Amino acid sequence: MTVQISVIVPVYNAAFTMRKCLDSLLTQTLKNFEVLLIDDGSTDDSGAICDEYAQRDNRVRAFHKSNGGVSSARQFGIDHAQGEYTIHADPDDWVEPEMLEELYKKAKETDADMVICDYWENGLTFQKRMKQRPSSLDAHTVLRELFTHLHGSTSNKLIRRDSYQKHDVHFPKDINYCEDLYVCASLLKHDIKVAYLPKAFYHYFNDTNKDSLSRHYDENTLLRDLRIRKTFDRLLSGTDVRQRAINMLMASTICRAFYFGRNLFSSRDFRNLFYTSRHLFKEGYACLYERPFMYLGCCGYYHMMYPIFKTVVFLGTRLKNIRRFFLAQ
Repeated sequence: MTVQISVIVPVYNAAFTMRKCLDSLLTQTLKNFEVLLIDDGSTDDSGAICDEYAQRDNRVRAFHKSNGGVSSARQFGIDHAQGEYTIHADPDDWVEPEMLEELYKKAKETDADMVICDYWENGLTFQKRMKQRPSSLDAHTVLRELFTHLHGSTSNKLIRRDSYQKHDVHFPKDINYCEDLYVCASLLKHDIKVAYLPKAFYHYFNDTNKDSLSRHYDENTLLRDLRIRKTFDRLLSGTDVRQRAINMLMASTICRAFYFGRNLFSSRDFRNLFYTSRHLFKEGYACLYERPFMYLGCCGYYHMMYPIFKTVVFLGTRLKNIRRFFLAQ
């Protein structure tokens, strides 16, 4: 019998979180699926846990490779998948038991190449449903909206495995950030069939340690961000999505530098790097409360703005927590 869905889990030093993820996958109401655990050179007990689950359940396949980053791990999973459709899960997240069954049912009913659904964003004290309905289901509209309000993750998208081969789409070798956005954009450049399921199954756990690539900030991080922008510039060349995409990625680069680069950049350095992009924040390429701080940082006031910004973020977080507390009563 053909495997209906391959779930690809890239694993790197996730021993403390991955059991919850794997247990949620193995209690799916759909029975005909496989889980591919790609141990990307972990140095903790992650590899042993992968083998443990593979021995326990014959739907689990464990692979071990030298460390190459999350993008190479995802591609390794695609290359070894046997399912009609694929979806990805990160080892510090978890899923609802009916996720695979309902996504597969929607895919077969609509003959879709990609099924998009909502997802949950979870923190230590909150859970929020993130709606992902495109304004239209034609591929070009969904491509455009990946750079406005849709999430570029491959964890809330069931994708027909043959689409990767048919359109020669691969996870990029040279980037390990936005790699899932890159793949989704690459597929949506083609006239693939898209469906939407207005339900949330995937729980994305957003904590202070999750985005380690962003929080460990140095010159290589900046170069990585600029390289990603060039990668998307090439990918989207000749489309009306290109300018929006590279503007969004440049604004994200500046925001990341502002948040985490205080020990790396002087105010002059920050201005020299980003002054010509300051207009992005007048044009709305950031959260409303971030825009004036980013704009003034680009104008040469980075170290003056940073402590004020941190205070605003702290107070905003406290107010949100107080509001959640009273709403829960």
